[in-house]
Formats: sequence, C-alpha cells, structure tokens
Amino acid sequence: MSYKKQLQTFEQLLDTLEGLIDEKFLTPGGYPKISFAIGDVQGCFDELRILLDLIEFDPDKHNLWFAGDLVNRGPNSLQVLRFVKELGDSAITVLGNHDLQLLAAAEGILQPRQRDTISGMLEAPDIGELLDWLRFQPLMHYDASLDYTMAHAGIYPKWDLEQAQSCALELETVLQGKHYRDFLEQMTNWNKPKKWKPDLQGMERLSFISNCFTEMRYCDIKGRIHLNVGSKEAQKRGFVPWYEVPKRALKKTPIIFGHWASLSPQKVKSKHLFSLDNGCVQGGKLTAICLQDKSYFNVHCRDAKAYS
Repeated sequence: MSYKKQLQTFEQLLDTLEGLIDEKFLTPGGYPKISFAIGDVQGCFDELRILLDLIEFDPDKHNLWFAGDLVNRGPNSLQVLRFVKELGDSAITVLGNHDLQLLAAAEGILQPRQRDTISGMLEAPDIGELLDWLRFQPLMHYDASLDYTMAHAGIYPKWDLEQAQSCALELETVLQGKHYRDFLEQMTNWNKPKKWKPDLQGMERLSFISNCFTEMRYCDIKGRIHLNVGSKEAQKRGFVPWYEVPKRALKKTPIIFGHWASLSPQKVKSKHLFSLDNGCVQGGKLTAICLQDKSYFNVHCRDAKAYS
C-alpha cells in the first residue's frame, strides 16, 4: 500500500472515531447532552431522586457527574450504588474517601465506625458486582470539550493537568489490578509525605496521590498537605485551602469538587472552582450544577435530624 493510501485510510479511521465519540455525547435528536455535576450523595437516595426530578433528568438527554462519596453515613447507600451503576454511560463518578473506605471494609481491613452505615451493604447479594464496578471508577475526570475537571477533594496545587492525570492513572491501575488489597491495607497508615516529590516510591507515592484526590482540604503556603485539621486550627497555623496556595498550577482550569461540607459555593471566590458538597448527609442540601450555564439546583435533606 502506498504512503498516500495509508494516510487516507488513517484519516478515514480518525473521522470514524470522532463520529463515534460525538454520537456518545449526543441525544437521539442530534443535540449535545446537557451535563449536571452533583455533590456528595453519601447514601441520600431519596434526595438524589428529588434532585433529579427537579432538573428533569433524562438519561437520553443528560449526563450526570458525581463528585465522589456515593456511600456512607446516609441511609440508602446500596440503592445509590445500584442506581448510578445502572445509569451506565449517562453517569460519571470519581472515587471519594468514603468509597475507598467501603472497599477496605469489604476486605475486612477497615472496621466501620459508629456513624458509618456500610455494614449492612456487605450482605447484599449483588455487593461483589457493585464493589467491582466501584473500584474501576476513576480518581479524576477531565472533559476537554467542556473544559471541566472533577476530583473528589480537588487537584493538588503543584500539579498541572497532565501531572494530575498521570498520578490518577497510577493509583487507578493499582486499584483495578490484582493486588488492590495491598494498597487498601496500607492507605490509612500513610499520612506522610506531605509534599509532592517526583521521586516518591511505593506506598508513599500511592498514598500521597490518594490523599490529594480524596482527603485534601488544607495546605500550607508551600503546598504541604495537612490532613485532619479543622478550620480554627488551620487559621491559627496559617494554613489555606488547597486552591489558595500561591502559584497554583491549574488556576484557569474549571475544577469541580466535593468533600468539604462547610464550604458552600458562595465561599469560594473563583469563577473556576465549583464546590458541591453542601452536607446533605449532615442535614444540609444536595446540590447540582449545570455545566453548560452554571446554574445551581439543590434540595434540602428530608430528615436532617436522623441523618446528622
């Protein structure tokens, strides 16, 4: 085959692939799907269904982005997992810290605490299938056409988009591999190092990546992560939210995140940051944002006293 014919064949293949990609994100009528990002559900299935009614969700017309923590603390985590899994290509979810804790509890590595509501889930007949689906979900999601990225806790301030994607892939490969249990056994034992170094190895490297994507809130001004720190202690010690670290690499990239129930969208002074955890499971609200026009939708927790 001549070079010219090879080039023509390659171009035809690219056109076909682009067409398939476009079809995936188009409605049956040929219009692009509308995307809604939703904050931490944490087992609040009733509120999720009410929120989806509010936005008039139609899987043929809409995509849902879930910012992690589908499970735990709320009353219906099993129903949430089943529902999101059944949405198939109409839903994208990233892993949160409570999702990883569920995986660890299922392996007998982590004992549920008093407030956790995941123990009963582990007896469900389809739990194995659900957990296999869950651990194959990504740590971050980036959509080039919409120019949004999403991670449960956020993006480490010293990482650019390429570095963040590469680090996410490293840990995803481990979680989706045969030896994922080895990581789950160690993930809660590694709160060090606090700062990224390219030459980090083994569990130190994987745990740092996990902490960035699923646990991070506060950093010092040099970009060192400080976990398990409340707002008063953070203020006293001069810590700042991860997105306020000086010279943050992704300042102009829109980032969707959850994990921080006390951080309402109004408290984040940036048009490129979208904080969606409004603490539904703590008696607050479940929040969604339309990515195309940045309009917000929320529903109040139906039984705040019982949840909190």
